[in-house]
Amino acid sequence: MSVLLFNPLATRHNPRIPNSILQIAASIDGQFDWFVVDGNIDKEPWDKIESYLKSGKIKYFGSTVMPGPQLKQAIPISKKIRALYPDIKIIWGGYFPSNHSEVVLNSGYVDVIVNGMGDKCFPALLDAFEKNSSLDGIKNLIYLNEGKLIRTPKSEIPELDELPLLPYETLSRFYSLDKYLAKTYLGAKTIAYHSSFGCPFTCSFCAVVPIYNARWKGYSSERIINEVTAIKRKYNADAVEFHDNNFFVSEKRVVEFSNAIKPEKMVWWGEGRIDTISKYKDESLALMSESGCKMIFFGAETGNDELLKKMDKGGTQTREQILSFASRLKKFNIIPEYSFVLGFPGKDDAEVYKNILEEINFIREVKKANEAAEIIIYVYSPVPTEGSELYKEITAKGFRFPEKLDDWISLEWENFDLRKNPLTPWIKAYMVNKIKDFETVLNGYYPTATDIRLSPLQKKIIKLVSTWRYKLGFYAFPYEIKFLQKLWKYRQPEKEGF
Repeated sequence: MSVLLFNPLATRHNPRIPNSILQIAASIDGQFDWFVVDGNIDKEPWDKIESYLKSGKIKYFGSTVMPGPQLKQAIPISKKIRALYPDIKIIWGGYFPSNHSEVVLNSGYVDVIVNGMGDKCFPALLDAFEKNSSLDGIKNLIYLNEGKLIRTPKSEIPELDELPLLPYETLSRFYSLDKYLAKTYLGAKTIAYHSSFGCPFTCSFCAVVPIYNARWKGYSSERIINEVTAIKRKYNADAVEFHDNNFFVSEKRVVEFSNAIKPEKMVWWGEGRIDTISKYKDESLALMSESGCKMIFFGAETGNDELLKKMDKGGTQTREQILSFASRLKKFNIIPEYSFVLGFPGKDDAEVYKNILEEINFIREVKKANEAAEIIIYVYSPVPTEGSELYKEITAKGFRFPEKLDDWISLEWENFDLRKNPLTPWIKAYMVNKIKDFETVLNGYYPTATDIRLSPLQKKIIKLVSTWRYKLGFYAFPYEIKFLQKLWKYRQPEKEGF
């Protein structure tokens, strides 16, 4: 019997190699036949999915599900499969079902959740289904047993170099790999690659924390180089996005990678922490730049030291460090991409609004420290990190997640997952408007470098139109900027990637 693996739509603009799906495919390769449907490429994925289901060969349907847009396909398609093909086992993995397991399983159309890495548990799960045996001894699973939610123990992260290589060649039976090598800010053919799993930190607002429990492991630099250069040489790729939760945990691994990739003349990007990379030697940062590191994404989060402590940012990141590190990266020509989260709860409306205004001023300070710094703004959206001080505070203020899975695909909750519409009781409409208006003016005065479709002239015009607002700090009703951004289809990287 066969397995159908589905990658729901996240963005059709520059679709990325579906690494999570390939990770699962590699774990069952040789044991089960498997097929891939990618909603980022197929405009009507149900047509292709149903063509496989009608063959009668598919016994298992697996879908990766991230919060936000992927739910809009994963939910209705899973419901259709349950209604039309009730004998097919439906298995979800990814951040959303792991963090919202009860509402997912109570929907009636998801049988089992893979809670974290599935390299070991997915083949064991299929084997148990084939033998009609108990799932209790399989780690990293969540399921219902006679109406009771069962959460099996978490496994250790395996030694990643011992895992099989991702089956890129087999993927090319379903989709040309050229479709995944997108033209981006980084290069003409950009690879998406996942070189590590987890994160050794416990930030109270992060969806990764409940899944990996402050654990991290990465591929060796040798394996990364071998896989990346193999794709480069076969498909003429010239850039790499590392989609790790934290690529820069080990300075030694980054230095080894930088030395090895330098002769390949590839541009690369990754995500890291300010308090980690600020400890890197100048020699390491210089080597990273020389090897092609063009930009690094950082969760700056806030310039408020008290809030940083409440967010459990590891205890070492500070307001001053955020500013000084942005300035330090200038001499290495590495662009810091800082994300900020505005709208944390406070004791009353006045405190919440005061903190928002202070964050706006702090973002302006970051731009003074380094004009090239990219700024991404989110409105605080809670994640279910139960037990944290922040989560206790938000639930005490009346915040609740939807109780029905279908409610997650309403427009309000989709925007919630994109961290643009918080639906939190302490955020008022005028506060959200203030944040969005400032974001519009900021993006006008400092257009993102990652929007490669905007011409230098268009950027100059948007900046010119926005200048008086930014310099005077007047952000209300920036309709003229919004008009130009809509006219020229201005792209925000937090929504559409590079």
